[in-house]
This record gives sequence, structure tokens and C-alpha cells, in this order.
Amino acid sequence: MADDDVDATPQTLVGIAFPDIYRAQEFMTAALGLAARGDLVLVDRVLITKNDDGTTRVVETTDPQGGRTALSGAVWAGLIGLLVGGPIGWVTGIAAGAGAGALVAKVVDLGISDEWVAWFKETVHPGSAIVALLATDLDEEALVGEAKRFTGSDLVYANLDDGTVDRLAEALGDSDGPTARASDAGEPTEGS
Repeated sequence: MADDDVDATPQTLVGIAFPDIYRAQEFMTAALGLAARGDLVLVDRVLITKNDDGTTRVVETTDPQGGRTALSGAVWAGLIGLLVGGPIGWVTGIAAGAGAGALVAKVVDLGISDEWVAWFKETVHPGSAIVALLATDLDEEALVGEAKRFTGSDLVYANLDDGTVDRLAEALGDSDGPTARASDAGEPTEGS
């Protein structure tokens, strides 16, 4: 499959708020189950939590994480520097590799865009969590069926047709419906 074909594949973005991190983690596992059964192809999963004091934490499954990427870059560049330049090459390699790794983590955006992650960070309430899924080849009926297990959760965003959005919100027990629909103004665009 060419890169152009991957970019042309329609992607579905769904964000669901959970009353606690445990239900959110359970839903992330359920999403893996949907993928294993072929009901969707997961492009990215993001878990956004906010503590009662307002501290927000984001865990992305696709985008490179800054610290991890910097450490990996430092190790590999340090080893190459050690082989080429001895101890001075090792120190120089570690510094250059860490910097390059951190830069790559900042620049590369493979899954849910940084703009959408920021939007979800603003949307999550203290003491709760949001799971954002980016998927292709989604079996909407399977997602709605799985959502029935997570009543008490709220649909905060879905770029699905209105009928599916309403059924998904109803399955979650969310009488208010999503905070935002794909057609709402002021939300980040899919490709941003």
C-alpha cells in the first residue's frame, strides 16, 4: 500500500470521558479487543487524565515520547561516538543523540494531532479521564455494542454520522450527547 493510499483512508476520531482512570484503561483494552477481532484498525489511542488539583497527563501510544526518544537517541549516538572517537566521542554522541531524539519527539506527529490532544486536555474534567481513539475500517455497530459496557461515560467527540453518534451516546448512557460533533466550528480539523 502506498503512502498516498494510507493518507486517503478515512479516519474516525472518537473521544469518550470516563469517571475514573480504571474505566478508561478498561476501555483502552476493549479497543484492542475490537482491533484483534477486526472490527477496527487502531491508528492511535490517547489517554488523557486530570487530577483533582488540575494536573493533566497524556499518554499516547503512537507518537514518540520526549524522554524516551531522547534517551534512545543518546544511547545509540553515544555508542557510535565511543566506537568512532573514544571517550570524547562518547560524551559528544550522548549530547547530540539526546538533542536529536528530543527534537524528533517534538516534530513527529504520527497519530492523533497535537491540536486534538490539546483540545481533549482542555475538555477533560478534574478527577476523570478521556480516551481518544483514531481508527480506520471501523465497524460502527461493534463500537456501539462495546460502548454498552461503559454506561456512565460521556461521548465528548465523534466524527461519525449523526445517527451513529446518537446511538453511541445512548449506549454510553450519555443523554446530553457529545460535547462536539465533526461539524462544530472551532474544533481542530482532522488533518491538523
